[in-house]
Amino acid sequence: MKSFVVASLLAAVATVNASPVPTPPGIPSASAAVTQLASLTVAPYVDDGGYVRSLFPTWITISGTCNTRETVLKRDGTNVVVDSACVSTSGTWFSPYDGATWSAASDVDIDHMVPLKNAWVSGANAWTTAKRQQFANDIVRPQLWAVTDNVNQAKSDQSPDAWKPPLSSFYCTYAKSWVQVKYYWALKVTSAEKSALTSMLNTC
Repeated sequence: MKSFVVASLLAAVATVNASPVPTPPGIPSASAAVTQLASLTVAPYVDDGGYVRSLFPTWITISGTCNTRETVLKRDGTNVVVDSACVSTSGTWFSPYDGATWSAASDVDIDHMVPLKNAWVSGANAWTTAKRQQFANDIVRPQLWAVTDNVNQAKSDQSPDAWKPPLSSFYCTYAKSWVQVKYYWALKVTSAEKSALTSMLNTC
């Protein structure tokens, strides 16, 4: 798994760092997202009470001394400098959720586009811990985003029918990314979630 992830990351970083605006890999076109959304199973969330974050191990080592968080910070930042432990010591990060720019990595969280608990109640409770680890550290699809820390905290584990990014201009990309993650990982959506995603895709 590790060698596959690293190879995919190298290709993604090469293309992403060419742009000043962070664009994690794997974001589908609007039309593809509409098709993917239509194919998802619609069902209520099933919360069995068994969710704990440790069932989705983060952050794993991606390459050398770099874990998933530091890898995403390097991928999505501009002029990022890291020390020997791969900790970001300088750089700037643009948070597409709210349009803020930060110069300290401590002000940036790595958001799971589809939150871990949302994944749990959407089907990941039936996965192995190894699969949940892959999901929680997925740098191949648009699952991990460097964003303003308090915006990430405000989102928490909410789906798009309960929380949307502060910037409405980002609704299209947000919905396309959310749908892609749920589609690839074969997770369910609720009817309210599907309705909200449909409305957001209509802004594309």
